[in-house]
Order: sequence, then C-alpha cells, then structure tokens
Amino acid sequence: MRTATLGPAERTEALRAMAERELDVLVVGAGVVGAGTALDAVTRGLSTGIVEARDWASGTSSRSSKLIHGGLRYLEMLDFALVREALKERGLLLERLAPHLVKPVPFLYPLQHKGWERFYAGSGVALYDAMSLSSGHGRGLPVHRHLSRRNALRVAPCLKKDALVGALQYYDAQMDDARFVTTLVRTAAAYGAMAASRARVVGFLREGERVVGARVQDVESGGSYEIRAKQVVNATGVWTDDTQALIGERGQFHVRASKGIHLVVPKDRIHSTTGLILRTEKSVLFVIPWGRHWIVGTTDTDWDLDKAHPAASSADIDYLLEHVNTVLATPLTRDDVQGVYAGLRPLLAGESEATSKLSREHIVAHPVPGLVVVAGGKYTTYRVMAKDAVDAAVHGLDQRVAACVTEDIPLLGAEGYRALWNARARTAARTGLHVVRVEHLLNRYGSLTEQILDLIAEDPGLGEPLAAADDYLRAEIVYAASHEGARHLDDVLTRRTRISIETFDRGTLSARECAELMAPVLGWDALQIDKEVEHYEKRVEAERESQRQPDDLTADAARLGAPDIVPI
Repeated sequence: MRTATLGPAERTEALRAMAERELDVLVVGAGVVGAGTALDAVTRGLSTGIVEARDWASGTSSRSSKLIHGGLRYLEMLDFALVREALKERGLLLERLAPHLVKPVPFLYPLQHKGWERFYAGSGVALYDAMSLSSGHGRGLPVHRHLSRRNALRVAPCLKKDALVGALQYYDAQMDDARFVTTLVRTAAAYGAMAASRARVVGFLREGERVVGARVQDVESGGSYEIRAKQVVNATGVWTDDTQALIGERGQFHVRASKGIHLVVPKDRIHSTTGLILRTEKSVLFVIPWGRHWIVGTTDTDWDLDKAHPAASSADIDYLLEHVNTVLATPLTRDDVQGVYAGLRPLLAGESEATSKLSREHIVAHPVPGLVVVAGGKYTTYRVMAKDAVDAAVHGLDQRVAACVTEDIPLLGAEGYRALWNARARTAARTGLHVVRVEHLLNRYGSLTEQILDLIAEDPGLGEPLAAADDYLRAEIVYAASHEGARHLDDVLTRRTRISIETFDRGTLSARECAELMAPVLGWDALQIDKEVEHYEKRVEAERESQRQPDDLTADAARLGAPDIVPI
C-alpha cells in the first residue's frame, strides 16, 4: 500500500498525475458514494482518480443523522430486501470494515398504547434482530428487550410519565459521517487512487457521443486540467442533475433534494442513558447520543434553493423542538440549542423505463457511452452502491476486471484497532495523555492514532487541548491539514472536527488558534490567517441569521450572505 497522506504536496501531485495519462475510472464527487466507488475501483486493480469540487463529504455526507442502520421503519413498508441489505452492511462495518469508526447505539421506542402496540412493534423489532443475525454479521449487537414503564423511566428519566405505557429498546449503530468519508478517501489513496479536493469538474471531454474524461478546474490556484478516463462515474448526489447538464444530455432520472435539519444540545439537557426514537405524523424523530451532546432530528421538506449551503429556518427549529418536547418532562428551549445543521437527501424521480435500477433504493445508469451515473440510496449501503457503479463501468472497459473485494477491505485504522484499544492504559502511561484522551483518539483514528502521537512527541504543545473546544487536541488540527486533506479553516471546524456544532460559540472562539496551527502546513501568512478567520466568522453569523428567519426563502437569502470559499 502507498502513503495514505493527503497533504498539500500529495494533492498537487495527484492532479498532475491524473492529467498525465488516461485513467480507467475517474470518479466525480467525494461524498460517501463517490469515495466508496474510488475504493471499489482501485481495489479491483483499476487506475482510479477522484475529484471533489469542495471538501470531502462537504455536501450530504457530512450532514446526516450519523446513523448506520437497517432502516427499521422500512419493515413497516414491507421492504425486506432493503432492510436485509442494510443490516448486512451494518454488521460488516461494525465487525470488520470500520470497528474504530462505527459503534453500537441503543434506542428506546416508547409505547403509547397497551396490548396491540407492544405486539405490533415488538414483532417488527424481533424480525429486525432476526434478519440481522441471519445476515451472518449481526452478532456484535445486543438483541432488543421489552421494558415496563417503570424500567423505561429508569433508563430514560427524561420522559414524561404519561408519555408512555412501556417501551422497547433495540440497537443500531452510529459514526461521524464526515470522518468516515475522509477515511474512505484515504484508504482508496493508500491502494493507489489519486485524490484531489477543491477540484471542480467544469465540463466533460467528448469524442463523438462518448465521454472520455473531464475538464477540471483547480479551485485553489485557478489552474485547469484535462483528465482523460475510459469511464467517468458521476457520484455527485443532489448535484447529479447539474453535473449531467454539462454533457447536454437529458437524464434518465432526476434527483430531487429533500432538506433535513438536526439540532445539537448538551448532554445534561436530556437525562437518559439511551437514544430515543419517536413517531411523528410524517416519519420518525431521533434523539441520538453524540459524545457530550445529543443530536435531535430530522425534518423532511422539499428544497430547491442553494444546494451547497442548505439553510435551517426558525420554523424548522421550532418543528423539532415542538415534537421532541411532547415526550420530555423538562422541555428544550431555543437557549438549549448548541448547534444546528442542515443537509439534503438525494431523492430519485425516474423519467425513463430504460433506467437501470440495481437496487430498490438507488439507481445506476449509463446515459451515454463512457459515463456512469449513480444516485439515491442510503449512507449505510454506500458500499453496495459503489459496487454497482463500478460493475456498470466495467461493462464499458475492454478488459477483464476482478470482482468487487471491498467486503474484505478494512478501512485505514481498522487493522490492529482492538489490540490498541485493549492496550489503551499502557498507551496513556507511555505518552502522558489521560486514558480518556487516548480513547478519543482511537475512536477517531484507530491504529492511525500513532501518527497523532508522533506529532505530539515532536512538539509536546500539540498534546494540549484547544482552549475553547477541549474535546480536541491541538495535534488533531495539524493532522487534519497535513494528512486528511483539510484546505481551509471551515474544513477543520466543520468536518475534521465537529466544533462548529458542539460549542455554543459555533467554533468562533477556536478559529484563530486552529488557523495558526494549520498555517505552517498550508503555507499561510498572517494575511491569509486573518482571511480564514474572517471568512469563518461571517459563515457562522450568516448561519445564525438564517436560523432566525421564518421560512426557507428568507433563510436561504440570509445564508448566502457569507462567501463560499477563501481565495489563497
């Protein structure tokens, strides 16, 4: 395996190398599906490149509910195939592919009706567990259990006594979605994929009807590259229609954006040892444990405004607070909300009988020779979507290509993680870090934690926590820029860490400290540090202003008040 470092020099070299020779596969878009597609292609022995217009996972894949789950509610829709597929993927991630990043999480489902509801919901959860076990990858999670009202209130004292007559408790899994995608990209790079963020596709190369590559603009330097490839995979999520428009072809399907927002509140505002799942009139509402916080979400509303920065309105926030407060003994208020984030789900709207539907929940199509489009789906089943996309691309290659092997490819940091976890007390004693700090690093970097510890050994000051966000060490900020492809302050505060939603100041108090830590790695002078900090502060203020607006139109206008990127 090659280096998995994605620093400034590696990015420059990747762009140069991609433009130097024809690739087998060029992936456009580095959300979870695009990153998974690059890993799938390169581990089949194909020369592979991946480009992303902004940062890794900067769209939908950093703004999800942070869950890896089978989709319990899909059982009610009788979509057994989708649930079985997702449960298998959940088990693979927990047991083999990413045990350092994907963790079990308990959920309590309050029952509001005696008798029939316990039987009805209990049957569904029992089937959920049985399907998980039958997949061969479900032994890592406890099975569900039935609770009386008294026992339910013991595990979740936050609930109103009259909000339930009993409960069911079951398990799913969660992860940091943006960190997961960054790890996917780095794993693909370790196997030989060439990866560049802030590299925007501005057009496709054509020879007659066939797509033979893409014109890519370096958003950082303004340079441009022609990257030729035998097959191009469009994995741009909610931007699928925009990307398709670059080839001037009518798509076989359309992707519609649905907005979902989430609130982040401090742990002490909800007294519970378990997450919650609640029914609403439209769907379900989750209260998800998240370190020293809870994530409350989500909404589901059409969105046809700015895709890069979907805005949460005051009405969205009120909707979530109103629904979660129906069951909480101590209601949440606006003052309890520490962070807010909004994301867009890519929903499919088919237009052609010729569309190739390889799964109930995602679509893969070959609209013109040389171009594969993959869209829809669930975060949990990204690996299946990637496999289907590469299978489609392989049909257009004039060569024998190996079958998908990603079911057996652990992500970077997975190998040796459990052994290091068992030895965490020794690591703490050796490094002088508190064992809680070591656990934090292991659950973010796995066996790559040693690289963070090396930075601290070279500069002990990097072993100190950030002054205004003490969950994170200073070394993690340096590492984000030197190894994980972070190009701007926003990348670090919003995606490499979650400081932007985990602090009441939304990261503004950490902005300058982080910018100064990134500066030596990225070659910033004092002027650029000031620009980065100013840009971030404007972004936060624009988001706060949007969340004071009554509806989507005014919220979107307020959010667009901050510029998108800082020029260097």
